[in-house]
Amino acid sequence: MGCSSSVSSSQPVHRTNNIQSSYDTRGTIVVYGMIQSPATQRILATLIEKGLKFQLKVINLKAGENLSRSYLEKQPFGTIPALDDVDGFTIYESRAISRYLEMKYKDKGTELIPKGNIKVEGLFEQAASIELSYFDSYANGIVTERIFKKMRGGEPDMNKVAELRRDLAKNLDVYDQILSTQSYLAGNMFTLADLFHLPLGSLLLKCGEGELFESRSHVKQWWNKISTRQAWKTVQAMA
Repeated sequence: MGCSSSVSSSQPVHRTNNIQSSYDTRGTIVVYGMIQSPATQRILATLIEKGLKFQLKVINLKAGENLSRSYLEKQPFGTIPALDDVDGFTIYESRAISRYLEMKYKDKGTELIPKGNIKVEGLFEQAASIELSYFDSYANGIVTERIFKKMRGGEPDMNKVAELRRDLAKNLDVYDQILSTQSYLAGNMFTLADLFHLPLGSLLLKCGEGELFESRSHVKQWWNKISTRQAWKTVQAMA
């Protein structure tokens, strides 16, 4: 078992491999998940953007740690990730966790949700919905077939990949139109709506689907900006 300690974005992340570790996590934000998990990466990127100290406790899915009684008390569906805040508050679902962290620690690090103007806030909610409705399921489907299925010893269904790629390409054509008049999905400010794309977008590139970004000039420019942020580079270095 590896050692564990609380960390910040400028320090190496220590991990523990069992949620029943005797390490005292009081006063520390604790993330339960796996660094290879896109949903876990989403939270880690948010924490690092906010400049918050945290500890990653690895949940071994193969060993069934996600189904242990102690973990199910944190995440009753038995999936990753989950998070314990410094005051003992527990929350799960990666997008909900990221929003919670931004609201709880609004004055820390990068502002990731605009405030003070109902129209600007509405445009953020619109952009966040775009990611969930027009990117996530298609990108996740491609990545599942081309990466995760192979990791489990299976073969990808390339007909399914082709169908998902076609639909995602149509959606990214609309992204390109949106990004032709603004720098980011919610306007001219980097927000969680952009950050949420990073884990699956990076895996698309890893499995040879980079043309989806590269062939659309405004999408390409946007992707290059968000994927080279220091917080995301730090997450990738942890993998």
